[in-house]
Amino acid sequence: MVKILSVDDELDLELLLTQYFRRKIRKGEYEFYFAHNGIEALQTMLEHPDIDIVLSDINMPEMDGLTLLKKINDRHNPALKVIMVSAYGEMNNIRTAMNNGAFDFATKPIDLDDLQLTIDKAVAEIEFIKQTQREHGQLVDIKSDLALAAEIQMAILPKSDSAKQFAPAIDLHATMKPAKDVGGDFYDYFRIDDTHLGFCIADVSGKGVPAAIFMAVSHTLLRMAGKKSLDAASVIAESNTILASESFNSMFVTLFYGIIDTVSGEVQYVNAGHNPPYVLKADGTVTAMPVSKNVCLGVIEDYPYKSDILKLDKGDCLVTFTDGVTEACSPSEELYGEQRLEALLQTLGGSDTKTIVESINNAVHQHADGAEQSDDITILCVKRA
Repeated sequence: MVKILSVDDELDLELLLTQYFRRKIRKGEYEFYFAHNGIEALQTMLEHPDIDIVLSDINMPEMDGLTLLKKINDRHNPALKVIMVSAYGEMNNIRTAMNNGAFDFATKPIDLDDLQLTIDKAVAEIEFIKQTQREHGQLVDIKSDLALAAEIQMAILPKSDSAKQFAPAIDLHATMKPAKDVGGDFYDYFRIDDTHLGFCIADVSGKGVPAAIFMAVSHTLLRMAGKKSLDAASVIAESNTILASESFNSMFVTLFYGIIDTVSGEVQYVNAGHNPPYVLKADGTVTAMPVSKNVCLGVIEDYPYKSDILKLDKGDCLVTFTDGVTEACSPSEELYGEQRLEALLQTLGGSDTKTIVESINNAVHQHADGAEQSDDITILCVKRA
């Protein structure tokens, strides 16, 4: 129903409008309200704030149409349209009204057929604005939901400083910077027993909300499996079997999972299709670990994952990262790349893990030089202190 307020001190206009639009009124398409000056009009609009169209005469007692137009404009309601009505000889006033935001005008004596067309045009504009407002409201709600989801997602990641609470001999630091409101990368670490610490870094295929949901599922499965076993391969195999059987849209996870003996420094690990990490020695020597021979999680059920062994001497640091680091682009679309990362790491020998992580993030940020981040950037460093 279109609600129309007619504001005119000529009383016969009320009869004229209700007679001409009687069919639309009976069908419930139009509902008319009437006022005789601007003051009455404002009172009616207070009582009926959902009025869509105001047909206003210009010359009226107590408050004229131009003043009423200004009062209506002060409401800042783009879905409320004002059609000015005045004698043809008052074109200056009509021009003033149009310049001050009136939607359209009609001249007296009113051509009701022409007024119908003007009202139809206003109704189409009002519906477009209302639809836009509804869509904007939906977007605001979605943005709010995504912000909350991002907070929840970051909350499930452990705080870097908490590693020292149960592994004083291990220096660990990690960060994740999602490319969108929510991300598909994650990292984790957890105590398995008195001398073993499990840790991982992972990258879910895809972006946005689907990747974030798959990330949460993968994170939960891995932590549950990891806390009950010291066999890295069996942990990954158990997580993979569930993910592969329940996977949707062919989503998968690349992952590096390790179990470090906090006394000996031995790391048992599985690289499931993830970027090869680096080992940074205290003297700045950097060694790339072997490329993974295992498939990603979520691809093949009952895949026989194989683990490997790495020994970290005191002062050695294992640097793991997702491809958002090496594939970060400059404004000229040049990748940050492995060579830059290796050269940076060679300058960080002897640094603590927080310094290493922050240095990598800063270098990638400088390389991007304002270019939009296209992928999540996650870094996790584990050092034997």
